[in-house]
Amino acid sequence: MATTEADTEVAGIVPVPELTTVRRFEAAGFRAWPAGSVHYDGAWAIRLTPHHPAKRLNSINPLDPGDASDIEARLERAAWRFGAAGRPLTMRLSPLGAPAISRHLDELGWTLFDQSLVMRLALGGAAVDEAMDQIPMKDVGRFVGAAVAVRGQDAALGQGLARVIETIQPEAGLFVLEQDGRPVATAVCVHDGDLAGLFEIATAPSERGNGHGRRIVLSALKWARLRGAHTAWLQVEAGNVPALGLYETIGFKELYRYHYRQPPDAGP
Repeated sequence: MATTEADTEVAGIVPVPELTTVRRFEAAGFRAWPAGSVHYDGAWAIRLTPHHPAKRLNSINPLDPGDASDIEARLERAAWRFGAAGRPLTMRLSPLGAPAISRHLDELGWTLFDQSLVMRLALGGAAVDEAMDQIPMKDVGRFVGAAVAVRGQDAALGQGLARVIETIQPEAGLFVLEQDGRPVATAVCVHDGDLAGLFEIATAPSERGNGHGRRIVLSALKWARLRGAHTAWLQVEAGNVPALGLYETIGFKELYRYHYRQPPDAGP
């Protein structure tokens, strides 16, 4: 019999949502942050993006817990694709991944790293009501310049980020919070039906602790709610304690987790 959210709550652990819920948010994530190419090997979605190094854009994503056949042969085929794209072979495992895949990777000595949480929030709270109204940018280049500056990244990464943003099919709001003429925080909010996904949330290191992250997140969510979104969601690494604290104070709750795996000779 299938395990329900109520069953896991009784067991005293973080509830694992029904697989239909996980599939919905995984699909929303693929639409909101599109890879350069997607190839399917059975129910494994192989996402590769030569112009951007992000793991979520360059990973194998199993999408059916019942699909665990020919794992070794499929890994070999995927390895060829990753090699051709110049990316390290990487598996991203959500609750949609068959347990047999994890066992097989354990036997091969694959490293587990960067566990992340998918969190969601119902957009009906007072915090969103009271948020500052902000009109998102239309200029992708200007937004990317701000995002690179806030994160202190190499400007070369901006070109890849611009290409990702330009290929987003749902409506995307690009938000930049400035102070004294310079960017201090950024966020991308992707409005997709009744969902609002948040990406590229960042605050300049010298400005952290001043409330900029909270303000820009709430403004982005207010913008999305005015367009019909009812639920917000985001992804955050489990080890990012300050970000988790911020999202929890806004009201986000953990929905499910995923993590990455790589061969022992690849390294995270």
